[in-house]
Amino acid sequence: MNLRHVTFCALFTIALTACADKHSAPTSPSSVATIASSTSTDSVAPETIEDKTYKEIDYPTPNFNRERVNEVKGVILHHTAEPTVERSLEVLTDGKRKVGTHVVIDIDGTRYVMCQPTVVTYHAGPSTLNGRDGCNNFTIGIEFQGNTLESPLTDDQIASAIDYLLPIMSQYKIPLANVVTHEMVRNAYKARHPQSKCLGKVDITQTEYKRVMERLTKAVEAQKSAVE
Repeated sequence: MNLRHVTFCALFTIALTACADKHSAPTSPSSVATIASSTSTDSVAPETIEDKTYKEIDYPTPNFNRERVNEVKGVILHHTAEPTVERSLEVLTDGKRKVGTHVVIDIDGTRYVMCQPTVVTYHAGPSTLNGRDGCNNFTIGIEFQGNTLESPLTDDQIASAIDYLLPIMSQYKIPLANVVTHEMVRNAYKARHPQSKCLGKVDITQTEYKRVMERLTKAVEAQKSAVE
C-alpha cells in the first residue's frame, strides 16, 4: 500500500467519524432561542443558537414612582439610541433626567434589571394604549441597547427579551396584542390629543418589532402547548 493510498484512507476514516459524531450527538433541550424563528439576516440563524442562560444584573434606577403600583397590563419596547450600554445605564439612572425603565438588554443578551414589574417607571411619556392614557402606570418598559435605525437587534437580544417576558406575560396574563413599541403608544396619544405638542420620533423600528413579535408569538404558543 503506497503513501498516497494510506493518506486517502486516513482522511476517509476521519470524515466518517465526524459525520457519525454529528448525527449521534444528543439533542439539547429546546429554548426560546431555538423554538422561535425570525427574519434576521444575521450570520447565525436563531435556530442554531444553543440553549443559553443570559446574565442578569441588578442595576437599580432612582427614577420610579414611589406612590403607585404598576398594573402590568402591557409591554412597551424601546431602543436606547445610545452608543454603549454604559451610556444607556448612565442616562437611565440619572436623577436629573428622571427617565427610567424596567430592563436594559445589551447586544450579548445580558439583562440589566432596573425595577421589578410592579414598579412604575418613567419610560413611556405621553402615551395611550387601548384608549387609556399614561402607559407608565400599567406597562413595563424594555430597552434594547443600540439604535435599530442603524443596526438590527441581535438574536441574543431577542432571545433574552423573550426569556425575560414569558414568565411575566404568563403571571400577569398580558396578551400579545399589548406588546407594542414606544412609537405606537406615542402616535396613539397624538391621535387622541391632536392639540398636544408631543413630538413624534421613531423608537424601535417596525421591522425589528416584527422580528420580536414573530419569535415571541411562537414562544408563547410553544409554552401553551407544553402546559396542555
